[in-house]
Amino acid sequence: MAVVGLQWGDEGKGKIVDHLAEGFDAVVRYNGGANAGHSVVIGGKRFALHLIPAGILSPGKLAVIGNGVVIDPGALIREIDGLASSGVDVSGLVISDRAHVVMPYHQAEDGLREDILKRAAEDEEFGDSSAVSHIGTTRRGIGPCYAEKVQRSSAVRIGDLLNIEVLTAKVELACRLKRAGLAESGCSLDPAALVAAASEQGLRLAPMIRDTTYLLNDLVSSGKGVLFEGANGSLLDVDHGTYPFVTGSSCTSAGVAPGTGVPACSIGPVLGIVKAYSTRVGAGPLPTELHDATGDGIRDRGREFGTTTGRPRRVGWLDLVAVKYACMVNGASGIAVTLLDVLSGIRTLRVCVGYELDGASTERFPADGLSLGRVRPVYKDMDGFDQDIAGCRSLQSLPRQAREYLDLVAAYTGVPISMVSVGPGREQTITADRS
Repeated sequence: MAVVGLQWGDEGKGKIVDHLAEGFDAVVRYNGGANAGHSVVIGGKRFALHLIPAGILSPGKLAVIGNGVVIDPGALIREIDGLASSGVDVSGLVISDRAHVVMPYHQAEDGLREDILKRAAEDEEFGDSSAVSHIGTTRRGIGPCYAEKVQRSSAVRIGDLLNIEVLTAKVELACRLKRAGLAESGCSLDPAALVAAASEQGLRLAPMIRDTTYLLNDLVSSGKGVLFEGANGSLLDVDHGTYPFVTGSSCTSAGVAPGTGVPACSIGPVLGIVKAYSTRVGAGPLPTELHDATGDGIRDRGREFGTTTGRPRRVGWLDLVAVKYACMVNGASGIAVTLLDVLSGIRTLRVCVGYELDGASTERFPADGLSLGRVRPVYKDMDGFDQDIAGCRSLQSLPRQAREYLDLVAAYTGVPISMVSVGPGREQTITADRS
């Protein structure tokens, strides 16, 4: 099974993966880097995960970081140590030797590009400033690392951290290629220091590094259950998202196969995660964005601040045009709706069920950032609910208005509701068969 986000990320995938993990033998992260984050609450304690799959919180399960992930070794080591100090058993963590390494110069490149793009957007020589807008990245080096992966020669993989000769050659080449371009950033490119730091990190991670392609295929062929955990959201997918305001990896279910080495035919059903409203971080269009007290209230009640960066997220009404598109490109067989409890107390709930674009009506999602920025949402208004639903444990126990809201999601997308989350705790999850 694969769990994917059907919006712009932060849909609550971590909680759903944690809920499902008990029924699987391994949980595998297949894309993204430390720019993503999952927040999981167990027994009132909140765990923030950035690179490690949420399955790490389920004892006895393998938590696998696949080859499609880009890894900042320092960030990963800090995350491992933080979990261990909180009493989490991290012995089940496995890291692909083919995953690529985010180096300090990738982070410098990321920040420099964002600064240049910001200045370019303000420069009249570029004409349409929206076409050169900064992306709003986390400046964690994710995009530059994926770019280096495709450029190949100087790209460092996790397995290279254990081979000092290969590591040295690649880092020296990378520094030679990047030195002039990074002069403006003030980044000091000292190959020897970079190699020494990376090699030390490699020694720390060495016991966890394996060929995960064979590991995962062996698990699948032996009938073991494997849960694939996506990072970011489908509308940030580098191919199918709101380009160019996207991330550097394949966030949809189509990214599972190249990100793990497990063939697509072995992945199984796809569960899409939908937040009961819309959020987005960074630049890029959000058609239903709210700039009022309602939006502020949703942000505060939903704790809409980045797990990784702490940045306040932009908030808007639920956009079903976008969700239906994401269901299509992922082949979603079920939907889990999260944070439904956050909408309690809002008198009228608005749901986007269509767009007006260039004078025409459409229910098709334009997966182009500049085109999406021109749409006007068409809303369906629904009665809200006042009840506190945090204690509800069945669909029938939800207020009528909340059930009607869920029914609209299922009817519009054509995908059944499989799960509903009514709070951050593990126990605050309703499954469809508990109706």
